[in-house]
Amino acid sequence: MKQGIHPNYEQTTIKCACGEVIETGSTRKDIRVEVCSKCHPFFTGRQKLNDTGGRVDRFKKRFGM
Repeated sequence: MKQGIHPNYEQTTIKCACGEVIETGSTRKDIRVEVCSKCHPFFTGRQKLNDTGGRVDRFKKRFGM
Protein backbone atom coordinates (compact mmCIF):
# COMPACT_ATOMS: atom_id res chain seq x y z
CA MET A 1 0.00 0.00 0.00
CA LYS A 2 1.10 3.51 -0.70
CA GLN A 3 1.78 5.68 2.32
CA GLY A 4 -0.16 8.89 2.96
CA ILE A 5 -3.13 8.30 0.61
CA HIS A 6 -5.49 6.46 2.95
CA PRO A 7 -7.80 8.29 5.39
CA ASN A 8 -7.49 7.68 9.11
CA TYR A 9 -9.94 5.09 10.45
CA GLU A 10 -11.00 6.12 13.96
CA GLN A 11 -13.66 5.40 16.58
CA THR A 12 -16.68 7.60 16.00
CA THR A 13 -20.12 8.24 17.46
CA ILE A 14 -23.30 8.21 15.37
CA LYS A 15 -26.16 10.20 16.93
CA CYS A 16 -29.74 9.91 15.70
CA ALA A 17 -32.46 12.54 16.06
CA CYS A 18 -34.41 10.08 18.26
CA GLY A 19 -31.56 10.04 20.79
CA GLU A 20 -29.95 6.71 19.86
CA VAL A 21 -26.14 6.70 20.10
CA ILE A 22 -24.06 4.12 18.20
CA GLU A 23 -20.32 3.63 18.65
CA THR A 24 -18.50 2.41 15.53
CA GLY A 25 -15.47 2.99 13.37
CA SER A 26 -15.37 5.43 10.47
CA THR A 27 -13.15 7.82 8.57
CA ARG A 28 -15.37 10.70 9.77
CA LYS A 29 -15.68 12.03 13.29
CA ASP A 30 -19.06 12.53 14.95
CA ILE A 31 -21.93 11.72 12.54
CA ARG A 32 -25.52 12.93 13.00
CA VAL A 33 -28.41 11.16 11.23
CA GLU A 34 -32.15 11.83 11.11
CA VAL A 35 -33.32 8.19 11.05
CA CYS A 36 -31.74 5.04 12.49
CA SER A 37 -32.80 1.40 12.75
CA LYS A 38 -34.48 2.08 16.12
CA CYS A 39 -36.86 4.75 14.78
CA HIS A 40 -37.24 3.92 11.06
CA PRO A 41 -40.83 2.79 10.31
CA PHE A 42 -39.68 -0.18 8.21
CA PHE A 43 -37.65 -1.72 11.04
CA THR A 44 -40.08 -0.87 13.86
CA GLY A 45 -43.13 -2.34 12.11
CA ARG A 46 -45.07 0.94 12.09
CA GLN A 47 -44.91 1.19 8.30
CA LYS A 48 -48.26 1.05 6.55
CA LEU A 49 -48.57 -0.53 3.13
CA ASN A 50 -50.68 1.61 0.84
CA ASP A 51 -52.98 -0.28 -1.49
CA THR A 52 -53.57 2.38 -4.09
CA GLY A 53 -56.51 1.62 -6.27
CA GLY A 54 -56.86 -1.98 -5.10
CA ARG A 55 -53.72 -3.15 -6.90
CA VAL A 56 -53.09 -5.94 -4.40
CA ASP A 57 -56.66 -7.23 -4.71
CA ARG A 58 -56.46 -7.16 -8.52
CA PHE A 59 -53.16 -9.06 -8.42
CA LYS A 60 -54.58 -11.71 -6.08
CA LYS A 61 -57.69 -12.05 -8.23
CA ARG A 62 -55.71 -12.33 -11.45
CA PHE A 63 -53.34 -15.02 -10.18
CA GLY A 64 -55.87 -16.86 -7.96
CA MET A 65 -54.20 -16.19 -4.65
